[in-house]
Amino acid sequence: MFGRKGPAPMDQAMGEALRLDGVRRVYGAEDNRVVALDGVSLSLPAGSFTAVMGPSGSGKSTLLQCAAGLDRPTEGRVFVAGAELTGDDEAALTKFRRRRIGFVFQQFNLLPTLDVMENTVLPLKLARRKVDRERARAVLARVGLGDRLRHLPAELSGGQQQRVAIARALVTEPRVVFADEPTGALDTRSARDVLGLLQESVRTFGQTVVMVTHDPVAASFADAVLYLADGRIVGHQAAPTAEAVAERMTHLADEVERQRTMAGA
Repeated sequence: MFGRKGPAPMDQAMGEALRLDGVRRVYGAEDNRVVALDGVSLSLPAGSFTAVMGPSGSGKSTLLQCAAGLDRPTEGRVFVAGAELTGDDEAALTKFRRRRIGFVFQQFNLLPTLDVMENTVLPLKLARRKVDRERARAVLARVGLGDRLRHLPAELSGGQQQRVAIARALVTEPRVVFADEPTGALDTRSARDVLGLLQESVRTFGQTVVMVTHDPVAASFADAVLYLADGRIVGHQAAPTAEAVAERMTHLADEVERQRTMAGA
């Protein structure tokens, strides 16, 4: 089962949204192992916006998947708002995610036959929770779709569809929203609008957002950036700017390439 294993540590009780303790994720058989995460530990406070960046193959997506309960760590522990992700029961894992976690992906994953309101409240119905349509209307109004409730996804722009996806993630009142390249399919203007919306959900409403991105401009909307390389956290940058992130990524990619070249020599 999923839930608390004994009392949560004091810092969790005081507002820790996400904790990873020594998380490893290894894929493949013994003679062909790939270490995607190599002992990652981190702690993120509630009400924070964190971007996760790194070169291709650094472990960004694996970190998100393990932290969000979409994949199971080979070793280590994951806590979301003080509750530990544990166990082997997929049904229990799904229940845990529905109660505590929201998702925003690059692909909007809206059901084409459902309108904006129906797509937004779908997670509540799947979780067999009471559907508060007034709250859903308020969330949709907050993301700028108060006048689009009966529109189908095909009648919306890409940016509007991503706003529906964000509303769908927020309506369940999750402890953490995980966003995986949320602006990858959007034009520049729509991307900035969506990032501003995620930023507002953190600053105004205390939401916690963890965003995987390859875009320095997107990362600059976050409060801080975590840098990964070869499955390990290798850096942290507070109050990032797009220019500082781009420079850090360039140096990091060069260093990773140099180390891999030396390892193969």
